[in-house]
Amino acid sequence: MLQILRAKLHGIHVTGCVLDYHGSITLDPEQCALAGIYPLEFVNIWNKNSGQRISTYVIYGEAGSRCCILNGAAARTCQQGDELIISAVEYVNGPKDIYARKPVVLTFDAGNAVLERLRYVVGGEESGEFTFNVVEEPM
Repeated sequence: MLQILRAKLHGIHVTGCVLDYHGSITLDPEQCALAGIYPLEFVNIWNKNSGQRISTYVIYGEAGSRCCILNGAAARTCQQGDELIISAVEYVNGPKDIYARKPVVLTFDAGNAVLERLRYVVGGEESGEFTFNVVEEPM
């Protein structure tokens, strides 16, 4: 089994940190739907400001809120305004399965509005050599 990227929120900003909570990250369900990230799904979080890396599960906040709130122990790893990369992964049987996958990547502005919806596309199946392209999709 090979773990690969399935969806990514790139450059989303922390809108809050709530220490006294059961734990998780609260995200806008509209943005999650656009990327294909589900409630209770575990995600990897990388803080571009501090270098902290954590894993936690997603809960949905208010639709349209553009929220990105770290809860519980995760709240200790970030500060409001920090820029994050959040990734969801999947497992495939082997390298040949990568060709069929086209992970969704959303990029964000400072107010957490989605700037772009991208796909990572791996090609080269015919030659057996991997190629990589970033393709912009209409939103």
